[in-house]
Amino acid sequence: MTPVHLGPRIRAARVALGLSQRALAERAGISPSYLNLIEADRRPVTTDLLLKLARLLDLDLRALGNDDAELVTAITDLASDPLFEDIPVTAAEIRQFVASQPNVARMLRQLYSHHLDGQTSLETLKGHLLAEDHDHGVGSARLASEQVSDFFERHDNYFPTLETAADALWQDAGLEEDTLFAQLKTFAQRELGVAVALRPPAEMRGAVRRFDPNRRELLLSDGQPGAGRTFQLAAQIGLIRSAAAIDRLVDDPSLRAQGARELCRSALASYFAAAVVMPYDTFLTAAEAARYDVEQLSRRFGGGWEQTCHRLTTLRKPGAEGVSFYLLRVDMAGNISKRFSAAGVRFPRFSGLCALWNVHAAFAQPGRVRVQLSALPDSQPVLSIARTVRRDGPYHAPEILHSVGIGCSLAEARRTVYADVVKLEDKDAVVPIGFTCRLCERLDCAARAFPSLRAPLNVDANVRGLPFFIAKDEPAD
Repeated sequence: MTPVHLGPRIRAARVALGLSQRALAERAGISPSYLNLIEADRRPVTTDLLLKLARLLDLDLRALGNDDAELVTAITDLASDPLFEDIPVTAAEIRQFVASQPNVARMLRQLYSHHLDGQTSLETLKGHLLAEDHDHGVGSARLASEQVSDFFERHDNYFPTLETAADALWQDAGLEEDTLFAQLKTFAQRELGVAVALRPPAEMRGAVRRFDPNRRELLLSDGQPGAGRTFQLAAQIGLIRSAAAIDRLVDDPSLRAQGARELCRSALASYFAAAVVMPYDTFLTAAEAARYDVEQLSRRFGGGWEQTCHRLTTLRKPGAEGVSFYLLRVDMAGNISKRFSAAGVRFPRFSGLCALWNVHAAFAQPGRVRVQLSALPDSQPVLSIARTVRRDGPYHAPEILHSVGIGCSLAEARRTVYADVVKLEDKDAVVPIGFTCRLCERLDCAARAFPSLRAPLNVDANVRGLPFFIAKDEPAD
């Protein structure tokens, strides 16, 4: 967020505290007229003055920057809707609007989210009516998952209370890596009064974990690998032992959609389980020693590729941070089912992801790690790593593949083993990716699936090239 766009934020914070321009100017040691020019974005803010105003107004500058990035992503996604295809806007216009009118941008984001939810409900309701199956809960699942994703984004995917609780469990249960499942099972039975038993998948009715709070019985599917059973056992222990801490976290006013809080509770239980299976300090030390080699870390801690990637995104303890990774999971249809933004990378919320991301290319070589240098328009390049993961099931079950990718800024890339296979300084090696087709500024992209809203559709039937939506040649002089 550039200082020149901070004026409206400073004014809003001042008004919220009931301060006049004169009162704030006196405290900041500047003239009221100069403060007036700053609030009108007609004068830049020096670093020293910005820090002073942040203290006086209790502004979290880092949070403001993250909030701006999220709003830019949301408004960019909104602008890519075909509903607005006759209103071309530029990325610069969107950034300027968000910086100068953040509250209006938040209103538009919420309004558009409810619009899409209404559209989803309507389409779902149509399908139910045609099938003569009336379901009164249509449309809420998508909104709930979006609210939970936003919740984790706001917390930077780091929950210190759950990290502390996981460390306490290691101490109280005397846990050791080699016998983790057996010790967790003993602890659950002895300290929590929970009987743990394994059952075949047929008896689990599609679940991998079932807990009966009345009978104090926890059933785990023996169709899971050993690491999966350990993870699910740790998750249930977290739901019981850290119930108060999780309750406080999910008591968030932003989690208002039907099912959002229970979905968030389940996600926080998984966070706790990961913190038990991969303890923060031990995992961070191993990650640094292995230079963030995901496959090596997976073998070391017994988790899968996705679970290990997810844990890497949570290493945000102040003073002991790991590499700041984004996380993305897509299926073969391109649906984004998991996302976490970092390294300046944001993802479309409601539209398709650019086809040039290596998270898509990973499907061409299942099981192989794909490394890519890529850059969004007007953004610094990032190092992207992706690989497919397969969901295990019974013999007759269809094969389900997802692709899971992580990435980091080039400033941190050398801390990873993946930087060894690319030339970070080679600008020609950078793949120009986009946010989403309809708002991509790269009009000559061969992967383009839709015309861009950034330029009028100007097609000549006598000229056919790649991409299909190639602009007409300019007339010769």
